[in-house]
Amino acid sequence: MRKYRVLVVDDEPGIRQSLKGVLEDEGYEVHSVETGEACLEEVARHPYDVVLMDIWLPGMDGLDALVAIREIPLESRPTVVMISGHGTIETAVKATKQGAFDFLEKPLTIQKITITVKNAIQQRKLEVEVQRLKEESGPGLEIIGESVPMKALRQQLRLMAGTNGRVLIYGESGSGKELVAHAIHALSSRASEAFVEVNCATIPEDMIESELFGHRRGSFPGAIEDKTGKFEKAHGGMLFLDEVGDMSLKTQAKVLRVLEEQRFEPLGASEFVKVDVRVVAATNKNLELEIERGNFREDLFYRLNVIPFHVPPLRERLEDIPLLANHFLAQYTKAYGRKPKELAPEAYQVLKDYHWPGNVRELKNLMERIVIMHQQSTIEARHIPLSPSKRSVFERPLDFYGSLQEVREAAEREFILKKLEENKGNVSRAAEALGLERSNLYRKMRALGIAAKD
Repeated sequence: MRKYRVLVVDDEPGIRQSLKGVLEDEGYEVHSVETGEACLEEVARHPYDVVLMDIWLPGMDGLDALVAIREIPLESRPTVVMISGHGTIETAVKATKQGAFDFLEKPLTIQKITITVKNAIQQRKLEVEVQRLKEESGPGLEIIGESVPMKALRQQLRLMAGTNGRVLIYGESGSGKELVAHAIHALSSRASEAFVEVNCATIPEDMIESELFGHRRGSFPGAIEDKTGKFEKAHGGMLFLDEVGDMSLKTQAKVLRVLEEQRFEPLGASEFVKVDVRVVAATNKNLELEIERGNFREDLFYRLNVIPFHVPPLRERLEDIPLLANHFLAQYTKAYGRKPKELAPEAYQVLKDYHWPGNVRELKNLMERIVIMHQQSTIEARHIPLSPSKRSVFERPLDFYGSLQEVREAAEREFILKKLEENKGNVSRAAEALGLERSNLYRKMRALGIAAKD
């Protein structure tokens, strides 16, 4: 097993020697240089997993070297941790936006260095695995974004990758919950086994038990042959229960029993089938509110909600829109055999001014439409058929929404934001104006992706 390689970049000999000693004691292979130029030469000649780099260097500074390193192809690119003896919040934010994994302030502690390097290596492994998943599964399964919420999501993926805990993924429709489920599977010890998906919202109530648990021939009218259920198909691998909040209470009870016992009886069978399945679920609903309404079992919720994931809506990571738009443009120009296209600066602004009720899925569909409908190599603002987000949800065309649930959530979100604005962000006063308990308003705000400011 090869040693992980770390490059220390600092113009102070004492710092270089100190970091080298600490990291070698942890089992890493460590090299050091004193300038940004030497750093780029070194990473071009030899593979490194992590670069620890001071911001203030003679000649090329650390931030410029960081930008250059980010241009290296992913399979050869080290993860960069920036170091500074007199850094500011502004500098740390800038370094993070330019792709640094972390920002450490001097004086450095042994514990902080070792933990950060370990996490940086895990981050690099995560990025490489996601890239592998994309290549093996084809286009559309890549987690894209450099915003703070997306970096936090990838860090959470890295932390739980080696576990077997159940995961519940929260997020609005179209935000990318399925991509997160695929990434969890790809990074788990079950990656070589089956990934089986069930959309609980699209299967008729009288068929979902057969879909999940299978049936034996003759167990009900129309059952002309044995059928293997999704739980059995996922044996050894992962079962993804999408939109689990739409599952009936009767089916919830049976799923709970399978989670507890890891066995079930197919319809019409006289003996149990034992399974070893990791269950990951996703929902666009507030399940705690559904529990209060009697629509979801509390015991099942606690079984599923061992590790909660929150996928942010697109409106909360607007800085990711250029990356996503360019990715989808490239994907569809290649798929349809069209010439490459680029968005004009004004076009990017139109995209950022929009509310995105359909999230990433809506952006993806829009880019596909643009590739099909427009022959120009440069897409101008006039080519993008979107209304600014300032337009009320009640004034938008109904075909912007995929379901009644999306319309309802968009309207509730707009009305709550209006009351919060009227009350200068004070949640207690806004709750009174809305006729809600403060705790109920907080729950609604969390479900709708509204951050509290008081």
